[in-house]
Amino acid sequence: MQKQQTALDKIKSTALSAQRKAIEAQARPGESIQQAQSRFLQESDEPEMDKPKKQAALSTLRQAPDSDGQRDFFIPAMWDVSTKDSRSLMDVAVFRLSKRDKRAGETIRHVLADGYVEVKAGPDGMASIWDYDIVLMAISYLAEGAKAYRAGRAEKPGRVFRPHISDVLKFCRRSDGGRQYEEIEAALDRLKNTTLKFVRTRPGKGGRVVREADAEGLISNYRTISYAETGRLMSVEIELPTWIYREVVDAKHPEVLTIDPAFFLIDLGIGRFLYRLARRAAGRGSAKWSYETIYQRSGSTGTFKKFTYALRQIIAANDLPEYTLSEEGGVSGPQLLMTHRGATMERPD
Repeated sequence: MQKQQTALDKIKSTALSAQRKAIEAQARPGESIQQAQSRFLQESDEPEMDKPKKQAALSTLRQAPDSDGQRDFFIPAMWDVSTKDSRSLMDVAVFRLSKRDKRAGETIRHVLADGYVEVKAGPDGMASIWDYDIVLMAISYLAEGAKAYRAGRAEKPGRVFRPHISDVLKFCRRSDGGRQYEEIEAALDRLKNTTLKFVRTRPGKGGRVVREADAEGLISNYRTISYAETGRLMSVEIELPTWIYREVVDAKHPEVLTIDPAFFLIDLGIGRFLYRLARRAAGRGSAKWSYETIYQRSGSTGTFKKFTYALRQIIAANDLPEYTLSEEGGVSGPQLLMTHRGATMERPD
């Protein structure tokens, strides 16, 4: 009898283990195992005939590289810090969202409440949202250094950032291949030659309105070291612009927000833009933006109709890190509701 019970316990344990693996495999970015289990069981209980017949939505996330998460015990993990982004520009695209259209020499202007920001591309093309991954890494380490400085544990960080090239690829969750090394330098060219012009108005002395204009690149300068015989990059030195340094180090309250590491796995440019918008606008709650406003803030060169179609594809996939997306009707057109997954689970029935 005891042997039979032991055998039953082993079968039960194996079945539970298999179920857990199935749940983990189907968990969405940002879901806890408990949240995924609840959704998994609910969907399993739903009769097949009652499930709506629809075309399976394609995932917006790419697969993580094989080396993802592997660590060398003897090398400090420069890539293993919280990813930070500049809060002030998370709701506008200061880069192109297309992988194919280089947009060399083009200009994007975003009108804001107190002025506008103008993005001007150089001859190498406009920096892309994937190029911006390098800036995210630099901001993250600058924020970490500034935090240590304020706590009295380190000296005030400078504007120059010197990562090893493998650390850049690791942080951005890219594979360690030959082409990747070549692409890093091309990305740095575009980042240096994509200029941001900030124009703001503010009250001056005597009640007169003052107009301020500042222009800098997404990075100020860079220097690389590579093997002459192969051209393979070894290290890179990046000088950050003063506008980033002011926001992260000199500001009394640093203008940065932590973003999910799964951001780097979002394959679509629009998907990446939507995540940054949701992180800034919704935070741990929810926010609602019209499709028209999102289209304008994206700087897209395509038609509004094509943009709306792409937006609805991403909503159907609904696999962005941390946030669920849904469409709602509005007086002036469709609206996107962005809700943090934690906020969704905490709502009463």
